[in-house]
Amino acid sequence: MIGERIVQRVSSTRGFAKVAPHVIPALDRAVHRITRGRVLLSAQMLPGVVLTSTGARSGLPRRTPLACMPEEPGRTWILIGSNFGREGHPAWTANLLAHPDAEVSWKGADIPVTATLLTGEERAAVWKTALAFWPPYATYQARVEREIRLFRIVRR
Repeated sequence: MIGERIVQRVSSTRGFAKVAPHVIPALDRAVHRITRGRVLLSAQMLPGVVLTSTGARSGLPRRTPLACMPEEPGRTWILIGSNFGREGHPAWTANLLAHPDAEVSWKGADIPVTATLLTGEERAAVWKTALAFWPPYATYQARVEREIRLFRIVRR
């Protein structure tokens, strides 16, 4: 419990927001590849998936390690486009808007999914759950003017 609070406090800092986007995904991709999809380092803090989406502009496959909030593990997850509380939506969110069919690697299994951007009351309810799940999301939202995008991804 104390360790989790320390991690949450550190992850809410502006310094973390500057460094983490460059370090954590690279480490996650390397560990994920070495362990054949069974391990993500960041999943030691939060559950995680590796999203393979189609680039919105390039049309090329894009692999992005992401924290997630499982709704029905192995079937339905919530992806939160917090971008570590930095301005600008993360690129993977534009990819899902342009090409909602994607794939996630979850605990070593590659699962085809379809993404839906959450809006309105549905988004508000999920956002409330996300804040209870990982309180630093509130700090991330407070730092940016954009509304953080939430996606529900569902196994096809």
